[in-house]
Amino acid sequence: MEQTQTSHNGSATASPGAQRRVLVVEDDATIVDAIATRLRAEGFLVQTAGDGPAAVDTAEAWQPDLLILDIMLPGFDGLEVCRRVQAARPVPVMMLTARDDETDMLVGLGVGADDYMTKPFSMRELAARVHVLLRRVERAALAAATPRSGILRLGELEIDHAQRRVRVRSEDVHLTPTEFDLLVCLANTPRAVLSREQLLAEVWDWADASGTRTVDSHIKALRRKIGAERIRTVHGVGYALETPTP
Repeated sequence: MEQTQTSHNGSATASPGAQRRVLVVEDDATIVDAIATRLRAEGFLVQTAGDGPAAVDTAEAWQPDLLILDIMLPGFDGLEVCRRVQAARPVPVMMLTARDDETDMLVGLGVGADDYMTKPFSMRELAARVHVLLRRVERAALAAATPRSGILRLGELEIDHAQRRVRVRSEDVHLTPTEFDLLVCLANTPRAVLSREQLLAEVWDWADASGTRTVDSHIKALRRKIGAERIRTVHGVGYALETPTP
């Protein structure tokens, strides 16, 4: 296990990632070194773990602000790591997978991951997404501290902005922070079709069209939780939240 930290010079202190803790869980030493080097340059504190049990232990002891988590790990896999870490303490998770397999992505999102990247990936994009995830967590905390009044009701779907809770037919539905933000984005303009690029920019702060698969996978995960019929696909365009006819 390795811990890296930038020097406390002026440029490091000014870095957006200064003092934020990132735990990188990956058993490939080359990938670990590349990620740690890039995040160190961005101003983050970094620790690494090479297997499932070490990842859970390190997360408990070190309390990272974000996990970068490979799915395929010795001991037990990244999905189990995510389950155990999230059960103890909510933390944003970026999943890494060597397979461009949508099932892996959906299962990862289902156990609490917020985003995923498929290997091989660019370190520039990884660093950008780490910043985006952390900004979204900060925005969510701010929204919770300054809640909007009232509950948005769209038929049997209820969105409580103050508590960041969602109910369907009066039953609580557990959503990840990203899924909640995605649902709110769609609910802000019900029935209006939002393109994948619009959703990517609004929810992820990410303008690169290469990330639209991330949108698709989160939409599928959201459908499984609130009901597939509530989100309409407009092929070649994007998605819309369906609401009852007045």
